[in-house]
Amino acid sequence: MSLRRYLIRFLSLLGILGFSLFLFSISMEVGEAQIKKDVYSVWALPPEDLSARVKKLMVALRSEFGGPQFEPHVTVVGAIGLTEAEARDKFKSACEGLRAYTGTVDKVAIGTFFYQCVFLLLHPTDEVVKASAHCSDHFGFKSSSPYMPHLSILYADLTDEEKKKAQERAIALDESLSGLSFQISRLALYKTDTEDKTLKSWEKMAECNLETS
Repeated sequence: MSLRRYLIRFLSLLGILGFSLFLFSISMEVGEAQIKKDVYSVWALPPEDLSARVKKLMVALRSEFGGPQFEPHVTVVGAIGLTEAEARDKFKSACEGLRAYTGTVDKVAIGTFFYQCVFLLLHPTDEVVKASAHCSDHFGFKSSSPYMPHLSILYADLTDEEKKKAQERAIALDESLSGLSFQISRLALYKTDTEDKTLKSWEKMAECNLETS
């Protein structure tokens, strides 16, 4: 009988230990979820009419040169690693202290890497630069290079010759973009994993309207 009681106690102890380990694993998973960081960016969204116009241009360029689909935008804060809670909180505070501002297209330009293949370069006016600086301060974002406001119209890995052709094609498709001014009254928080060049994981997390009066 003593052996039987010993076995019962031993098995009970194993059961308690197993249950404790199960609870511990759950708490660890919850903790990891709470501190999980993703890459976020803040975008300035153009007005609906301009967005529709730019989308037509983007579709034409993709049909000829390839590349993934994405929403027209001007990056205000570059990619930064944050938890979702941190990103949402910083985005909300940044929006509260910012008023709508004007962006003006300088020209169709080409860059040196995938995410700056062909784009509409904007004039770096004081209000455009200050808007980025304001939001970057709220996010704790530090850039290694001066802010270059632009609205990308093609993401792709192209040769220099192909980029030049894409640039010329964009100008031919919409000659009146240079000098175009538009109001920026909406910002959006996006999850933007820059390692994902398909952009399938990119997701809009929040949007805000800036004060216009």
